[in-house]
Amino acid sequence: MTFPPPPFGSAGEHRLQQQLGTADRAARFYDQQVRPCLTPAMRDFIGRQAMVFLATADSHGECDASFRAGPPGFVHVIDDRTLAYPEFRGNGVLASAGNMTENPHLGMLFVDFTHHHVGLHVNGAAQLCTDADLRSVLPDLPTDVAPGRGPEMWVHVSVEEAYIHCSKYIPHLEPTPRPPSQDAARPKDANYFAGP
Repeated sequence: MTFPPPPFGSAGEHRLQQQLGTADRAARFYDQQVRPCLTPAMRDFIGRQAMVFLATADSHGECDASFRAGPPGFVHVIDDRTLAYPEFRGNGVLASAGNMTENPHLGMLFVDFTHHHVGLHVNGAAQLCTDADLRSVLPDLPTDVAPGRGPEMWVHVSVEEAYIHCSKYIPHLEPTPRPPSQDAARPKDANYFAGP
């Protein structure tokens, strides 16, 4: 007799759970913690965050991890199943956005390192939108997300699952003032990480 697949998780993780004897524990996690949409507490948490880590992959499954930051709430909560965040001008590579054009699946990890020491995973499907197009359907979209910087585009995320990351292993970080000039903290040589 075959059972329907669990509503969350990949086939690979379910196979490993069976092999390693963690299926019951994982089932409790899916049942008690994973949600198909954002709870009010999750929505509030996202609205206070100033950074998010992104995971994307192209059509071949080649992965990329990236980071986005802005004023608290720069990731705009539209409703319990939808988020949007601005893409600002960067180095011109567009690795994350390029991946989204091939494979819309996106993973987001919001982490509070300073107060509640909690993380929030949000997985979903991304769609790239121009500012004008998204604003035509969402007129309440913030207009001054980052003072002096306009979005090149928006990433519209349809939430498929969301769950809390265990706070036990999140380190505590103390916020400090930024150096007087951002350039003072930056390596002077553009090839700093390039190596020999």
